[in-house]
Order: sequence, then C-alpha cells, then structure tokens
Amino acid sequence: MAVALPGCGLSPLYGGGADGPVQSTFAAIEVAPIDGQSGWLVGNALRDRLTGASGGARYRLEVKLDDQIAGLGVRRDDSVARERRTLRARYQLIDLTTGAVVLDATAGSDAGIDVVGSEYATIAAERTALERLSGNVADQIVARVARFAQTSK
Repeated sequence: MAVALPGCGLSPLYGGGADGPVQSTFAAIEVAPIDGQSGWLVGNALRDRLTGASGGARYRLEVKLDDQIAGLGVRRDDSVARERRTLRARYQLIDLTTGAVVLDATAGSDAGIDVVGSEYATIAAERTALERLSGNVADQIVARVARFAQTSK
C-alpha cells in the first residue's frame, strides 16, 4: 500500500517541513486587525496557527466576522431556555506585491448554550462558546489557506 500512494498523486499537506510550500506560505502571512472581542480571539488563534510573518510578509489575511446570539427554546413564562451562538467569517488572502485577492472564502461554526437561572453562568457559557467557536473558525481558515498554498506552488 505504501508503494501505491505516490502513484495516486496524494502528498502530505505539510510535506517538506519548514521549507515546504504550506509552512513557507504560513510564515509569509500577516493577520490584519479584526474588530471586537470575537475578532481579538480569532486573530490570536490565527496568529498562533500561522506562526506569523518573519520579517517581510507577502500576504495579508483580512477577516470580517459576524457574531450573533439567538434565542431558540422558550419556556412557558416567555423566557429563553436555550441560545444559539453563531460565528461566521468572510476572509480574503491578499497578495501584497500585486494587491490581488488570491483567496476569498467563508468559514463558520455555531454552538448551543443552555440558559440557566444564574445570569453569571449564562454569560460565562456564552464567552466559553465564543472562545471555542473562534478556534473552530481559525482552524477552518488555516486549513483552506493550507490547501491554497499547496495548490499554488
């Protein structure tokens, strides 16, 4: 089976280590500032995953977020029993040498939150959900940028 894999055209996404096309592209990306608390979380997650530009960046990653909380379940007294937090991102990878948008895509994730009697507990659950969603969205963006890097080299 190991002999058949090279013949089928499959190759490791992160093949080549630090000198490979994916890691070298990651090192050449600067993440533009993103507005809001969710932007701060997503921006930090992206910087952690992309390892940041070491000197001169070739690409800039611009991200616009849409963070919403909607009530789902309603109790008999018309209070919300469950919420859904949705984090959507539209992102563009811009080649700084030409100014061209080389990647334009979206990512998103959502989470359910139980609304309990304690307002503090509900707020803590909403923040925890946002942290988790920020990581999920950052993972999706990085995976898509990695596919771009592998196919463009």
